[in-house]
Amino acid sequence: MEFEERKAEPIIIFMADKTSPSAFNLPFSRIYADPFTTSGLVIDSRIHEGFRIQVLDQRAGGILDFSLPEELHDYLAVVGDLVRFSIKRVISKDSKLGVAAVVSTEKLSKIAGKYVGKDDPVAIARAQSGFPAVGELLQPFMTPHLVPGWMRGSHVGPLFPSSVEDADPTYFDGPPRIVAIGFMLKNGTIVGEESDPRPGNHRPVDYFRGKEFDYARNMAMNIALYMRQHGPFMFERLPEEEMEYTTLNEVLKRILEKKRK
Repeated sequence: MEFEERKAEPIIIFMADKTSPSAFNLPFSRIYADPFTTSGLVIDSRIHEGFRIQVLDQRAGGILDFSLPEELHDYLAVVGDLVRFSIKRVISKDSKLGVAAVVSTEKLSKIAGKYVGKDDPVAIARAQSGFPAVGELLQPFMTPHLVPGWMRGSHVGPLFPSSVEDADPTYFDGPPRIVAIGFMLKNGTIVGEESDPRPGNHRPVDYFRGKEFDYARNMAMNIALYMRQHGPFMFERLPEEEMEYTTLNEVLKRILEKKRK
């Protein structure tokens, strides 16, 4: 993402594990299109007009560009499909501000034609002064919504907001994790919460480390335990065509060929 640096340029980097690029569809919709999350959409003149959100069509290719809030219903009809569509970019309607957020949206399997690596997504969002506040960017992750991924990239589970220290997935190779780290950008240099004279040695703010997100983590584990009770049954298990790196299609082919003889 390229932009003209403001006097103060806070940036949050969201990094997810055990999930797909569409994991950001719901929280970013709440951040950039829902005034019940981002009150600035109502009370801040700099973002009152809303944002443009670009969505990638994973199946047909190409970008769909929506202007919000006037195209909100059309946008939700598309972005609610977590299999086919993924948010790619959010752009301020103020031309002086430019890009608000970007997501690493492309699926490697779609590019290569087969499973060649993991699609664990990353998103970068700018905060404050014409963009949502830091607290507004974090609020949606207090509700651990369901995302595709988890064990073998083949299941559905809650997105667990985690500190960096506790980000290693454990329960059923999960649940799907997300961490949020914050920096300031100053004169083209990344600056963290602790000053260090050596370039690149500034520690970021670990936003999900706080005890307030214990509530979301407890909720996520309750959801994870509930989902796992479904075992190999949908909708805890993804449909065959959406499984990332299992051989279920080969198993099903063998079964069907044997039973149809």
